[in-house]
Amino acid sequence: MSPSLPSPDPAATSATGRRAGLLAVLTIVLAVSAAYVTSFQGALVFDDIPGIARNPTIRNPRLDLLMVAIGPQGGTLSGRPVPNLTLALNHAISADRLWSYHAGNLLIHVLAGLALFGLVRRTLLRPPLAAQFGASALPLALAIAGLWSLHPLQTESVTYLVQRVESLMGLCYLLTLYCFVRSVDSPRPRAWQAAAFLSCLTGMGCKEVMVSAPLVVLLYDRTFVAGSWSESWRRRRWLHTALFSTWLVLGALILATENRAGTAGLGTPVAWWEYSFTQCQAIVHYLGLAVWPRPLVFDYGTTVVRSLWPVAPQAALLVLLLAGTGWALVRRPALGFLGAWFFLILAPSSSVVPVATQTMAEHRMYLPLAAVVTLAVLAVHRWFGRAALPVWLAVGVAFAAVTALRNLDYRSPQGLWADVAQKLPENGRAHNNLGAYLLIDGRFAEARARFDEALRLDPRHASAHYNLGNLLSKTGRKNEAIAAYEEALRLDPGLADAQVNLGNALDELGRPAEAVPHYEAALRLDPGAPDANTDLGADLLRLGQVPAAIDHLQAALDAEPARAETWNDLAAARQEQGDVAAARAAAGQALRLKPDLPAAHYTLGNIEAGGGNYPAAIDHYRRALALAPDYIAARNNLANALLVSGRVDEAVTEYRQILRQTPDDRSVQENLARALELQH
Repeated sequence: MSPSLPSPDPAATSATGRRAGLLAVLTIVLAVSAAYVTSFQGALVFDDIPGIARNPTIRNPRLDLLMVAIGPQGGTLSGRPVPNLTLALNHAISADRLWSYHAGNLLIHVLAGLALFGLVRRTLLRPPLAAQFGASALPLALAIAGLWSLHPLQTESVTYLVQRVESLMGLCYLLTLYCFVRSVDSPRPRAWQAAAFLSCLTGMGCKEVMVSAPLVVLLYDRTFVAGSWSESWRRRRWLHTALFSTWLVLGALILATENRAGTAGLGTPVAWWEYSFTQCQAIVHYLGLAVWPRPLVFDYGTTVVRSLWPVAPQAALLVLLLAGTGWALVRRPALGFLGAWFFLILAPSSSVVPVATQTMAEHRMYLPLAAVVTLAVLAVHRWFGRAALPVWLAVGVAFAAVTALRNLDYRSPQGLWADVAQKLPENGRAHNNLGAYLLIDGRFAEARARFDEALRLDPRHASAHYNLGNLLSKTGRKNEAIAAYEEALRLDPGLADAQVNLGNALDELGRPAEAVPHYEAALRLDPGAPDANTDLGADLLRLGQVPAAIDHLQAALDAEPARAETWNDLAAARQEQGDVAAARAAAGQALRLKPDLPAAHYTLGNIEAGGGNYPAAIDHYRRALALAPDYIAARNNLANALLVSGRVDEAVTEYRQILRQTPDDRSVQENLARALELQH
């Protein structure tokens, strides 16, 4: 049985040893920072949009901790309050500028690398390994931590901003173990034990993968410290009990989010056996990427393997690895610990519990990769000794270069999805998302081709139907757009944006009464959504329901005060209500936010005309027309104001201009006839 305290480490206590340790720390910090400096060019991609750009819980100016802890409903940050809090801090520092978010992710990854360095070094100095690796503990720990930190497979957990849920969980996991080891080595262990508990508790608030941390700490104690399960429990039962008690926090978070809004767990549409077959393929693929990180793929989609036969070789390999791990835990505990580390950390996301939104993901290898790198470095060291260190240095430089280049793929969402579509042509989500960015660029034909391909691969792809509806709407095919939105909602009734855009299409066809239920449905799905509130408020105003319109417009502005168009709609509603001062103030706010907004000048013109101030009204109508010459309503009201002011010739000119655009407008024809009579 191994003693609980290792032999004193002369290297750790000597001045030379301290300088060497500081040099190793500085090397990790500088190398990782150099490799990831290109990550600062990264844009918001995929789940960054709901997690950062549209996450109201990180945007409250008072940094309301309860609001942050509750987090957004659904998505990557749901039920993960600690990463959500760090993103709120980033927003407080730099708002929508991304530099602080990238700096935060880089800092987390650097600290995780340093925690791994300290953990490996102290583990190699413990009695079970000290005889073989103790003399080279520092350079070996530096090689392992450096290669792990620089490995291109880690880019998804660092450069993809919202995936700090993975890297922050990884940091907490490593700190839990590191603090445990320090508590064993320290003559005053209480502080380190408390730090281990707090690290574990914090990790439970980061991601569900942390569930295995108490087990791994107990296994570490048995393997490298106490020498047996019974001795581990006898010496440190209170610490292990405290660590296992953090499962209560994790369980509460899982229950609060209802298994991540039904996207994870045994109740998803993906059968557990199909997911297990898929993970056979996924885990072997991850191992391949650990050895040769190419090609790296941002998103593997939601494809599942339906039967065992296609993945039988991978399944057989995993069975052998699991059996080997079980054997090693009994006969070669240190080697078995590496195998257990790999499988226990992967188990929550890569075993039998389906994660329906992403059946494979490279970020899941963030911590398991440490076991692969450690095994490789120590095995080569056994064969070649210190002669292998220059080789690892060269590999580290190569990893850093590939990592720096991979980070550049995140500069543009369109470029990133194009990369995925090229590498995985059968990934319908990649084609759909690429099409959405092509649509934003106005490349309609290319976008249509991508949506068609996504629907060919999966006719039930609700988001592709929705995006196709957006394309049809933008190209003026409103009725076809409505059909596409309705199909998207039939397949996925939870698409709030589809409800909003369906309402918009109905509005543009002059059917506001039909649009209202869709905006209301959107608000049931996403209460407080500013677009839905604005559009609903505008329609209610058209339908004469002024108080209800004001309520929804004000709700939109409470969520996003910088919405100039919404301020203008509120001004029109206040005028309709008879509150001229509030109407003028709201329209003025719209113009302060957006001085070139024609509708605000039009509204101010209506306000002034309603008060009999026709010269001011005429001025505002002319300003509106200077910004938007085809603004028929503004031109019509200008003509009316000119006529009332006795400027008949100018009124006739404006009426004739309107009739050149809308020759069948009976009211304008009648006004022109009256003006011509006055002219003569």
